Amino acid sequence: MSKSNDRKNGSKTGERNPDGTFASGNPGRPRGARHKVTQAIEAMLEGQQEALTQAVIDKALEGDVTALRLCLDRIAPARKDAPVSFALPEIETAEDAAKAARAILKAIAQGDVTPLEAATVMAVVEQFRRTLETTEIERRIVALEASK
Repeated sequence: MSKSNDRKNGSKTGERNPDGTFASGNPGRPRGARHKVTQAIEAMLEGQQEALTQAVIDKALEGDVTALRLCLDRIAPARKDAPVSFALPEIETAEDAAKAARAILKAIAQGDVTPLEAATVMAVVEQFRRTLETTEIERRIVALEASK
């Protein structure tokens, strides 16, 4: 194979650095470019999607556990996240954020939420507290600049 046609995707690029990494300015494989094997498989499956899907459904209905699991995973996938509901005070100040943190700890202690759910909610409360803090600082700066 010649040097001019040894690239499968994109334009010809320069040599590699001595450590094997791409040289500066070498973009590598273009974004969205697909591997030859992936393209070949897609070409073989072209037009067969309905038949393959029906075959899996038929196997599942016959009792094939693997096919059944495949179908159920598509129909009712495992939930990655669920809504959390418990009492949380209104948050208007950083002090209110501390009260909210206490409410979250109380919810954990009472078993209303799991520690992982509480950590997620607490991260949201903390981000909101930071937003309040930033807004307050900006308000003070504007007031100081206006008084000059």
